[in-house]
Amino acid sequence: MDLLIDADDLAFVDEARIFFERDYPRDIIDKARAGIVLTRDDHVRAQQALQARGWLGVGWPAEHGGPGWTPVRRYLFEQELERAGALSIIPMAVIYIGPIVCAFGTPEQQAHWLPDILESRAMWAQGYSEPESGSDLASLAMTATRDGDDFILQGSKIWTSGAHWADWIFCLVRTEKTARKQDGISMICVDMRTPGVEVRPIITMDGSHELNQVRFDAVRVPATNLIGEEGRGWYYANVLLSAERVSYAHVGRKRADLAALAVLGEERLGANNGFRQRLARAGIMLDVVEISVLRVLTGDAEPAAVSGLKIACTQLAQEITALWVELAGRDRSALVDRSAAGWSAQAPAVPGFAVTRTASYLFERAQTIYGGSTEVQKTIVWRHLARGGALGRRA
Repeated sequence: MDLLIDADDLAFVDEARIFFERDYPRDIIDKARAGIVLTRDDHVRAQQALQARGWLGVGWPAEHGGPGWTPVRRYLFEQELERAGALSIIPMAVIYIGPIVCAFGTPEQQAHWLPDILESRAMWAQGYSEPESGSDLASLAMTATRDGDDFILQGSKIWTSGAHWADWIFCLVRTEKTARKQDGISMICVDMRTPGVEVRPIITMDGSHELNQVRFDAVRVPATNLIGEEGRGWYYANVLLSAERVSYAHVGRKRADLAALAVLGEERLGANNGFRQRLARAGIMLDVVEISVLRVLTGDAEPAAVSGLKIACTQLAQEITALWVELAGRDRSALVDRSAAGWSAQAPAVPGFAVTRTASYLFERAQTIYGGSTEVQKTIVWRHLARGGALGRRA
């Protein structure tokens, strides 16, 4: 990978490392590592620290306020952020809808939404999944019916991360019934304060509240909130999903996890060859993932490689959390007391990782479902291979 990095990139790595050591809010890193629940304000302050350097809008062109980085420069930044233990950028606004508005939004939409995203004045949620759709996203039933200068939204979204924090939500909606179900889908943005929008919490099996169901009952939305062309929502969603599936990689965080597991494994388990072998296999898989991520980011991979990458990344994430749970031993039972207490802001009495990593283990069972299930991704890969394609480098 060093062949892709020039002297300017190396200088940037040093600059980023110094920034995270000196200028990033240390109390937020300490809070996250201690297993204390993070608030919306914590995330806002962390993102504002990045934006103070012009580094928040990763993947955004310079003309819209982004740093205008190359894919490699962005990758290096994300590695340093994760190595330092800094908070991941909340993806819904910056990583997902922001680039879509940059590419397909009107000048008025760009002026309205992009500055608030970069300054973290507005949080966003993603309204895709529906209660009756399962993994078949194109079967979504939430409707948007044109009424003069507005659309009237009727339906429901589920598994909506951060909707209880969000100021806006971008939704896939059905604006037309067509023979091919993908053709009648549009993308529209909704102010969460609009009458008729209702957010219901979903408490997951780790005891936390991240997910929600969002109901839309005769919600009136200006037609000017439609992204791009009516009926092109499926295309925009696929552009966005490619970014989402690559975002699961978190190579820097996984590498830091493996390093910590190696040290703590010796301390808590001693010469446990079974644990060591699993750790070694995870390290090899992470190297493969890293190479695949760089190929995708630099355009040196077939499109279906993104699906293969999503499979590998999510399975690796589940294996790493399983290693943490094994390491926690009986301390992992502290999660039961913590979740029963409603995830108070206090740090757990046992080693922090025993609670936070056990919670991650439970929550990340869903990684192989959301963002396109493993079964769906395998189907995409199979169809590509059946047409004579490959998953390695482009020919």
